Amino acid sequence: MPKHLFKTPFKFCILGSGSWATAIMKLLTSKQNTNLCWYIRSKDTIEHIIRYGNNPKYLSSVRFDTSRFEMTDDINHAVGNSDVLIVALPAVFISELMNTVKVDLSKKFVVSAVKGIVPEVNKSVSEYFSEKYGIPDSQLGVISGPCHAEEVALERLSYLTFSCKRKNLAELISRNMETPFLRIISSADVYGSEYAAILKNIYAIGAGICLGLGYGDNFISVFVSNSFEEMRRFLNDTNLSPRQTTRSAYLGDLLVTCYSQFSRNRTLGAMLGKGYSIRSAIMEMNMIAEGYYASKCMHQINEKEKVRMPIADSVYRVLYENASPHMEIKKLSEEILL
Repeated sequence: MPKHLFKTPFKFCILGSGSWATAIMKLLTSKQNTNLCWYIRSKDTIEHIIRYGNNPKYLSSVRFDTSRFEMTDDINHAVGNSDVLIVALPAVFISELMNTVKVDLSKKFVVSAVKGIVPEVNKSVSEYFSEKYGIPDSQLGVISGPCHAEEVALERLSYLTFSCKRKNLAELISRNMETPFLRIISSADVYGSEYAAILKNIYAIGAGICLGLGYGDNFISVFVSNSFEEMRRFLNDTNLSPRQTTRSAYLGDLLVTCYSQFSRNRTLGAMLGKGYSIRSAIMEMNMIAEGYYASKCMHQINEKEKVRMPIADSVYRVLYENASPHMEIKKLSEEILL
């Protein structure tokens, strides 16, 4: 473990300009951190933030004092001058971005705030950085929910889970993010919290489909409880570990994503349930629903793992095989849900 990672203050670098990246920057600036860098691909977005103090596309109500941090569209400058990299951009863009990085990552601490799978390799973000860049498990962390960026922006009391194999290092990093309205729970279950965050997006699309089809709260509660059992089965069958899946990073994150008005995956599912085609639904949304891409990746992963996952399979068929949402949910209601 590089010794500099145990010295504070860290220099943080946020990769991404979406709602979650914006919320994380809000948290870091609220702690009076000065060693901050924000990598944003769009020069226009950088210029707007410098001029007006807010992100024009996401969480625009959040105001920033731009004298407190550096912004750049140079990924190698951003990565090269930072200790802790917080990856907060859609999983579908990670490989393309990281292929342009020429900086040695071996001494960096990489934190994934991504709730999706890198599609080119069907790996979670921490697995991707571990395998491609040789970053040891002790230098990898995962931020998971239950927490929506929109509620962080509104400063509503929220909880995050920070998962890392090195508890002392996780605590050092977490201190830079905790605020009066955000509390952080620590966990050593990187695999479980990361894959739970991936799976809950798939199940939220399914819950949204149920909503769009006109099913009520009674049925959706059964759908979500069965989704939780399916999630737990996958986690325990593929990575047996002493984890309490009823805790926030697992059940809590699933619940908020399936029920919240802020859930883009639930919104996507509701549109499909109301009769939108998948193409038109995606075009109408202004944010990426990670569950859409994760569904295909998880289907391919599970072809090897062979875990019984009928709900995830149904969502996959709706998204990628033009299956009828009505018929898929009807089949689940008659044969699967208990």
